Amino acid sequence: MRAPRPLHSLILVAAAGLTLGVAACGRGADDTAPEKHDRVVARVHDRSVWASDVRREAVAQGLIGEGEPLDVSSELFRRVLDEVVDQKLLAREAERRGLDSSPAAQRRLQAVRERILGDMLVEKVVAGAVSEQAVRRLHEEQQRLARVTEEIRVRLILSPTKDQADAVLGVLGQGAAFEAVAVQRSIDDATRYSGGDLGYSTLDVLPGPYAAALQGRTPGSVVGPIQTETGWAVLKVEDRRVETPPTLEQARPQIIRYLTYEGVRQLLEQLRGKAKVEITLDGAAQPGAAQPGAAAAPTPPAPPSAAGTAS
Repeated sequence: MRAPRPLHSLILVAAAGLTLGVAACGRGADDTAPEKHDRVVARVHDRSVWASDVRREAVAQGLIGEGEPLDVSSELFRRVLDEVVDQKLLAREAERRGLDSSPAAQRRLQAVRERILGDMLVEKVVAGAVSEQAVRRLHEEQQRLARVTEEIRVRLILSPTKDQADAVLGVLGQGAAFEAVAVQRSIDDATRYSGGDLGYSTLDVLPGPYAAALQGRTPGSVVGPIQTETGWAVLKVEDRRVETPPTLEQARPQIIRYLTYEGVRQLLEQLRGKAKVEITLDGAAQPGAAQPGAAAAPTPPAPPSAAGTAS
């Protein structure tokens, strides 16, 4: 015999059980496998509990990810199975007491049914929109549209005065290592301890005076002194390279988010175009109007970019 479950746990089960109750209400035998290779893992009176029921409940609770398997021999499966059994027991008792017959109950059950059916439709549409072929096609399109840009890796020594910047150039001219001089003399605390390394970036994101001075400079070139708002800069071009677009695997998460949003957006656009929707507020008909206080539509993800990121 399993230990009694805490009251607060049963309350949560009762709330979650509304979904399973919808499927159970008005239905007789449920011995048809809901999924291929599914199996019955328990029976509650005349109702079957399938392995897919348990897995779906685990996904709903965030215990596993969508599409992630759940081993029927695992402790997690047994724990979630207990909760599904409790849900069916609560739903069966609610039916016995006639709680499913009131108008309020029918509307709540209908609302849950509509949400489930809507979710199933979205899943089907998304599955069609987010195919491997679609992901690859969009990535290839973005690769074709990508603007080839060049990245430049620069080191910086920042001095408070021009005289000190000229002195830095003199030391460098005598063969001192740029990195060592940056550690000793640069006043830019953000870069001095890394030898003045600014990393890779494109010229358009560098300060204007830097970009102008570095235009066309080859690796190994030392440029400066350049007057800036924070001091006098001496720069060294460490490297130049063509910016690498992200690979398919790097771009995949963003592409999937974009395709998912587009699939759902297009579906809703088609449905609203065919439907007659009338919002009534204060007794006045407002076709197509948004209801005050309604949740705002999710912000669409930006189209995936083929441009790479600096490393």
